[in-house]
Amino acid sequence: MDKIAMLKEILAQSPNDVFARYGLAMEHANQGDTATALDEFEQLTTAHPDYTAGYQMAAQLLIKAGRDGEARKRLEEGVAAARRTGNSLALNEMSAMLDELSA
Repeated sequence: MDKIAMLKEILAQSPNDVFARYGLAMEHANQGDTATALDEFEQLTTAHPDYTAGYQMAAQLLIKAGRDGEARKRLEEGVAAARRTGNSLALNEMSAMLDELSA
């Protein structure tokens, strides 16, 4: 069974499994399926709005795709999540990414 099938099976059993959803999004991203990866990151951050890695990785994909405006929005949402959760590492990384987009 490939990784995507395995992660989908986990999600079929446990739809709110944050790690499986993140893993599925990352696997799609790694395979170059940006649209599906972004859909998975959207589901992830909707169900788990404080999971900062979802915003950061979605923003990286959007930047890579040349969709800077959408990336900026995801980063702003991620910065807010990092502030809510006290995740200073994610806050610093996403703030730096925002600064780079603004330069």
